[in-house]
Amino acid sequence: MKRQLPALLLCLALLLSACGSLSAGAASPVPVPAEPPVPAPAAFEAPPIPEEPPPPEPTVATLAVCGDAMSHMPITDDAWNGERYDYARIMAAAKPYVEAADYAVVNLETTLSGGPPYSGYPSFNSPDDLAHDLKALGFDLCLTANNHSLDRGFSGLSRTLDVLDEAGLAHVGSSRTREEQDRGIDVADVGGISVAFLGYTYGTNGIPLPKKHPYALNVFHTDYLTTLSKPDWDRLAADLETAQAMETDLITVMIHWGLEYQLTQNRHQEELADFLFAHGADLILGGHSHVPQPMELRTLPDGRQGFVCYSLGNFISSQTKPNTDTTAVLTLTLTRDNETGETQVTDYAYAPLYMLRRAAGASPRFELVDIHAALDSDETGEALRQKLSKALETCHAVFGPERTCKK
Repeated sequence: MKRQLPALLLCLALLLSACGSLSAGAASPVPVPAEPPVPAPAAFEAPPIPEEPPPPEPTVATLAVCGDAMSHMPITDDAWNGERYDYARIMAAAKPYVEAADYAVVNLETTLSGGPPYSGYPSFNSPDDLAHDLKALGFDLCLTANNHSLDRGFSGLSRTLDVLDEAGLAHVGSSRTREEQDRGIDVADVGGISVAFLGYTYGTNGIPLPKKHPYALNVFHTDYLTTLSKPDWDRLAADLETAQAMETDLITVMIHWGLEYQLTQNRHQEELADFLFAHGADLILGGHSHVPQPMELRTLPDGRQGFVCYSLGNFISSQTKPNTDTTAVLTLTLTRDNETGETQVTDYAYAPLYMLRRAAGASPRFELVDIHAALDSDETGEALRQKLSKALETCHAVFGPERTCKK
């Protein structure tokens, strides 16, 4: 036992020495990589609010209107250039205003019944060239309801419409068939704005409507052969109701009414205008007086803007009574709010014109003159300058101050 103790102590010493050797020579522990720092939470940002789309731009269009296109025999004879009846040179001064508009209308106060021979007052029949030259000038639609529509009977009325069709001119107020009369409202695209056109005349100069064709002409008096005092209110209301059902942007009534050679409208015209506005008309474009009558942009009781022009006088004619040589091209600004859908007449302007009558033998003898351009010209003689100045005064007194249309 005593001999065994030193041996045990020796083994223990060797063991402790080995442990120390192992501990000193052992590899260092593998470092554990540190976790990346967690970023601080970003501040809260609300999502962007989408921008409101801009409101749609309004649709703006222009409508040009001219007065009574008549071809008395002095005008017809003057239009002949040796090859054809050239009305373009007589009407040329109006072209810049008519052509600039999106749509243009005129009252055709004659028939195109075929010829020669041709005739003037009291039973009109004019060359077909008149229709083609009106189209070339820039017109799109003619009122064909007036007191001369039946001057050459139903056949003359029908042929007039045939010629207008050939020339590419729309028309309202007269019809060749019952079916044509039933769809007698013409709907036009006026620069992107839809406009319904209706046409009427007060009478026929005592010529009865054809018994076989009572639909031929839109006459708004029930007593059109006698006193001309009883408007057919039921017909006018029904026609306007039909027009409203078509849901066009605007409704225009072209109407032959009033007293000749009077510079102001009468009470009968005013009552008719009030009735037409109350039953849906937005524009009323009148004629027949052969001289200028007032125009007015008014706010209607239902909030709409209504426009009435009682007469623009003669567009072309050779009449000699006072002021029958004074006229204008009227330009109406039509605006549709494409957000609300509301459409109205927002502005108007007119360009004063004068029908110059030169001495017999001159070519052309008759010629529309732009009053302002002629007054600004050094070539205008003093006698003509006085006539132009008087015509301009008449326009201002009747139509009101001149203005520039704003778009």
